[in-house]
Amino acid sequence: MSEDTPKTFKWIGLTFDWTTIISTLTAFAVVLALGIYLSRKLSIRPNKKQNLLEFIINFTNGIVKDQIHEEGFKYKAYIFTLFMFVFISNEIGLFLQFGNGSIQVKSPTANPLVTLTLALMSLMVAHMAGVEKYGFIGYLKSYLSPTPALLPINILEQLTSFLTLGMRLYGNIFAGELLLNLVSGMAMPNNTIGSPIGVLGGIVLTLIWQVFSLAIGAIQAYIFATLTSVYISQKITEE
Repeated sequence: MSEDTPKTFKWIGLTFDWTTIISTLTAFAVVLALGIYLSRKLSIRPNKKQNLLEFIINFTNGIVKDQIHEEGFKYKAYIFTLFMFVFISNEIGLFLQFGNGSIQVKSPTANPLVTLTLALMSLMVAHMAGVEKYGFIGYLKSYLSPTPALLPINILEQLTSFLTLGMRLYGNIFAGELLLNLVSGMAMPNNTIGSPIGVLGGIVLTLIWQVFSLAIGAIQAYIFATLTSVYISQKITEE
């Protein structure tokens, strides 16, 4: 797309951002392609690809088991998919960030709308789990426990959970990409330092920060999946 390509477009009265759409679809395509690649030709004697897939599945199943216990079987697939999407979304900006100043491919989770949407989706799964277990009336009564006087606080807790879940992920990934762009700018020959030593230092710092950002992205995906499991557990566990 050329530099004069509009960054946003309108459809059915809503405004959509091309960068967010392209980045999210790219992350989705990577997760889908990775899932297909790792799950091909499964066998009793697993190869390296199958070992990796089983490791990830066992890892996310462990998150569910630790937080939701015996009632968590039905949520294993959701937590696995959520972890994979958040992880790839966190890391994709480290390797596939390209485009002109108007439209880019970067980490979808560096956009608060994406992270808040993921947070809303996870909380809706938790609420629906509560309704499924206790019924709609029984679920509503849980907000009056242990006393009806706590109803405003219980409602406020849901709002803060939504904001903290989404904004924590956004803040970490956005800050990481921002610092990566600043550090990588030092590696350019025309940087403000203007010396070979400055360029070399910028390259080294960029590599170090990419490794650090890779770890942060993995940790944030783990935290997001774990907190989602915690919220589900809170809705289906009697206190």
